[in-house]
Amino acid sequence: MPSRPYKDLVIYGCFVLNRLVAGMGIELYQDGLESKLDRLLPGQPGMSKEEVKREIKSNHFMTDRVIEALEKDGHVTVEVVEGHYRIRITREGLLHIRRYNEFYRKIYQEQIRDHYRFTKAPFWLRE
Repeated sequence: MPSRPYKDLVIYGCFVLNRLVAGMGIELYQDGLESKLDRLLPGQPGMSKEEVKREIKSNHFMTDRVIEALEKDGHVTVEVVEGHYRIRITREGLLHIRRYNEFYRKIYQEQIRDHYRFTKAPFWLRE
């Protein structure tokens, strides 16, 4: 049986950031997006911690590490209300994923293909 490709915090962060953008229902590469962010970001639904866990298809420990790394880098905000998490992408996170998606696609091609084998990737990550 072939081994599965190794996934690290960087590619897991890529999956989460892309899913957050997809949840906003916007075109990541549209012209003039930067000028619209102040209007778009406050209304975003974000994701729960459980949704992040399902998106990265990993365990609780790795989910916590991914969320902590994204928050530390300023790519997401984490709101905890009565034990419920709401993770939302920041301006920096959205601009980061917009800028580096093509790089991630080249470096992590095998991991991305494996990750979205049974689910649909955001259209900008599809081949």
